[in-house]
Amino acid sequence: MDDPTRARAPQGTLSRPAAVDHLARADALLASGELQDAAGLYSRVIGYPEPAITAAALLGIGNVWFRASEEDQALSSWHAAADVGETPSSYPAWRSIAAELVRRGSLRDAIKAYREADRRAPSGDKAEIASRLGWLAKETGDTGASRRYFARSRGDGLPFSISYAILAITVVAYLVAPPDNSPDSLFGRLLLDKPLVALSGEYWRLFTVALLHESPLHLAFNMYALYLVGPVVERIYGWKLFIFIYLACDLAASVASFAFGNAFIGSVGASGAIFGLFGCLFVAGRVHNPVLDRQGRNLAAQIGTLIILNLVLGFTFGAGSIDNFAHVGGLLAGAWLGAVLVPRGVPTLASGWVRTNGLPLPTDPRATTTLRILAVAALLLLCVVGVIVGSDPSRFVQL
Repeated sequence: MDDPTRARAPQGTLSRPAAVDHLARADALLASGELQDAAGLYSRVIGYPEPAITAAALLGIGNVWFRASEEDQALSSWHAAADVGETPSSYPAWRSIAAELVRRGSLRDAIKAYREADRRAPSGDKAEIASRLGWLAKETGDTGASRRYFARSRGDGLPFSISYAILAITVVAYLVAPPDNSPDSLFGRLLLDKPLVALSGEYWRLFTVALLHESPLHLAFNMYALYLVGPVVERIYGWKLFIFIYLACDLAASVASFAFGNAFIGSVGASGAIFGLFGCLFVAGRVHNPVLDRQGRNLAAQIGTLIILNLVLGFTFGAGSIDNFAHVGGLLAGAWLGAVLVPRGVPTLASGWVRTNGLPLPTDPRATTTLRILAVAALLLLCVVGVIVGSDPSRFVQL
C-alpha cells in the first residue's frame, strides 16, 4: 500500500463537521476493506487543531497499516495517537500497541503498554486487561504480580495464593504438632485414628490428617508437590473452588483409607489431597482444555507420568508404609471434580465448542449447572457412605 501521508487531499482548514465526517467515512471504508481510500481520508484529518480528532485519525491510519500487514508503520501511528495527549483514542491506541508488542515477543514492553491501557480502560474491560497482565507477568517470571493480576481479573481481590497459604499452614502445623503418637498430644488428637472416628464420632480427623506429617522428609516431599501443582489448579478454578477441591480430595482420601485400610493403623499426611490435585489437573486439562501459561502447560504435559510413577512407587517399594488407599481415593475424587467442575479462573478451548446439531457440550457455558451440582453431591454422598461402611464395629474387634 502507498504511504497515505503522500496521498493527502489539498490542505485547507477543515471545518469540524467536515473533519468528523471524514473520520466516519474513513471508518466505514476501513471496515469494508477499502484501505487506500480510508488512508486518504484519515491523513486529510491529521493535524486538525482538536487533539481528539487528530488522535482518532492517527489511530485509524494505524489500523489501516496493520490491515495492510505493515506492522512497523502501524505501531508508529498508534504511538503517535497515544502521544497526542489524553483523548478517547488513548485507550484503544495503547491496547493496540500492547497487542503488537506481544506478537513481537517484547513482553516487558507489552506489560508497560497494557498498564497504560489499564489506566484508561472502562470498567467493563478491566478484568480482561488484568488477565492479560497476569499471563504476561507469569511468562516473565514475576509470579507475585501474576497472582495479583489474576486475582483482579477474577474479581476476588485476593492478593496472595491460597496454595502457598495452605503450604505455610501445613509447615507451621508440623512445628506445632510434631510426630507424637501419644493420645494426649496435639498430633495424637489430629491424626486419622480410625477407631476413634468410627466409635467416638471424631470426624474432624478426616480433614486434619492433611496437616500432619511423620518426618521432615515426608513433609518436604508433600509440600514440594503442593508447590508445583497447587498454584496451577488454583489459577484454573479460582481460590474459592480450589479450597473446595482440596478439602473434598482430602476427605475422599481419608474416607478411602478409613473404609478400606487397616483399621488399627493411623494415617497422616497431605498426599491424598495432593494426589487429588494431580487427578483434577490431569482430567480438567483434557476435558475442558484450560488455557495455561508456560509453567502450567509443562506441568500438565507431565502430570500423567507423575501420577503413574507415584502409584507404582506406592504399590511396590512403599507398599508397607504408604497409604495407597488414600492416594487412590484422593486421585479418583480429584479426577471426578476435574471432569465436572468448569474452570472459572482462565479461558478454556472447550467453552467455544458446540455440537453440529447446535446442542451444548457438557463444558459449554449454556449447559445447566444442575448436573454439576448433582455430580459434586454424588461424591460427597459417596464419602458419607464410605464413613458408614468403615464404621462397622466388627472391624474394630481385636481377635
